[in-house]
Amino acid sequence: MNVLVYSGYGCTVESVKHCLYSLRRLLSPTYAVITVTGDAIIKEPWTASCALLVFPGGADLGYCRTLNGEGNRRISQYVDRGGLYLGFCAGGYYGCQRCEFEVGNKKLEVVGNRELAFYPGTCRGCAFSGFVYHSEEGARASELKVSKMALTKGSIPDVFRCYYNGGGVFVDAPKFKDQGVEILASFTEDLHVDAGEGSAAVVYCKAGDGAAILTSTHPEFAPANLENDVEVPGFDKVVQALKEDDEQRVNFLKACLLKLGLQVNQEQIAVPSLSRLHLSSFDPTDTSELYASWHDLISSEDGEEYIKDENDTFHLEKPSAWSFGSVAEALPSDETEPTDDSNDEDRIIDYNKVVKRLVVHDKDLPQSKETPYFNHQAFFSNLQHYESTATEGSGRFGKNLLYGEVVTSTNTLLE
Repeated sequence: MNVLVYSGYGCTVESVKHCLYSLRRLLSPTYAVITVTGDAIIKEPWTASCALLVFPGGADLGYCRTLNGEGNRRISQYVDRGGLYLGFCAGGYYGCQRCEFEVGNKKLEVVGNRELAFYPGTCRGCAFSGFVYHSEEGARASELKVSKMALTKGSIPDVFRCYYNGGGVFVDAPKFKDQGVEILASFTEDLHVDAGEGSAAVVYCKAGDGAAILTSTHPEFAPANLENDVEVPGFDKVVQALKEDDEQRVNFLKACLLKLGLQVNQEQIAVPSLSRLHLSSFDPTDTSELYASWHDLISSEDGEEYIKDENDTFHLEKPSAWSFGSVAEALPSDETEPTDDSNDEDRIIDYNKVVKRLVVHDKDLPQSKETPYFNHQAFFSNLQHYESTATEGSGRFGKNLLYGEVVTSTNTLLE
C-alpha cells in the first residue's frame, strides 16, 4: 500500500521533503511513501492502493486552484469510503470547512470555504503573529498539551514543543464532539486570534467510513533538518528547543498515525543508502556498443568518466577482478551520499545531488557477490529460452539490463 504525499501546486519543496523524511522512517517498509501530483489525483486510479493521503505545508489556495471540483470530489469519496487524510499546516487549513488566514492583512489575507470540510468548522490563523512566507521569521517552538484521552496507543507525551510557522487554530473544536471531532493536542500559550472555545492545535475528524487528522503545527519537521545558520535572530534557540523535545515529537507523530489505524515502526528506520547500478547484456559486446554510443555524453574529470544530465550525475565504472576490497565497495554504503561536516545526524538528503555509480559490465555478467539479490545468469538464460520460442519481438525485449538494489526514482533515472 502507498502513502501518497501531495507535491503539486501550492506546497513547498521543503515541506514535502520533511514529510517524506519522517513518514518513511515511521512507515517503511510496510508502506511505500511516495509523492503524488494534482494531475494524478484528478486522473489516475490511486485510491485502491492508497493507505494514507498527506497534504504538507505551503499555501492552500494553490491546492484549491488545482483540486477544486473533480480532485476534491475524489479525495472526499476516498475518505468517505474508508480512506485516511493527514494535513499539516496548509494541509490542515485545506481540510476544514472554512479557512480564515490573516484577516485584515491586505497582503496575506485568505478567507473562504473549502470543499473537503473534514473539520466542520473554521481554521483561523495565524495562531501566532509574525508569519512571513518562505521565511523563519515567524517560526517558533510552540508548546502543545496532548490529550491522552484521545490518543491511547504508543508512548504519548504530556507536553512537547513542536515547530510552528503560520498554522491556525481549530475554532470551537469542543463543540463538534458530537460530529466525530476529537482534540489531540492544544496550544498552551496565548493566541493571536480568537479561538472560540478551546485552543485546538491538532484534531481528529471522523468522515464517513474514513478519518482525517489536521494539524496547525509541524510534527513532521525534525530539528536535525532545520538550519541553525538561518539569518533570523533567535532561530537557533528555536531549533535547540525542538531538539530537546524531539523524542516527544516523534512519539506524538507515531501516536497520530496509530490513531489512524496505520502500522507504525517501533523504532525509526533510516532510508538505505543508494547501491551501484549495473549495466549488462547477455552478449557483452551489446553492452560495449551501448557504452560506445554514449561517447558524446561522457565527460572526463581526473581520469574518471561521468554522464551529467538535468537531474542526475552518473559515475561510470568498469568491474575489476574480485577481491575483498571490491566486495566492500559493491555493498551499499554512505560514501555516495552528501554529509554535513558539522555533525553526524541523520538528515534529509538531496538525492539529485548524489553521484550515482554505474558499473558497465562489458566483459562478463555481474557476479552474485556484486548483486546478491538478483541472478543475472538465470535472468538472461530464461530470457534466451523465451526468445527461442517467441514468434515475434525476439532479440529486442530485455537486450540490455540496468539493475540496482536501492535507487531513487526509476522514472527519473530512465528519462
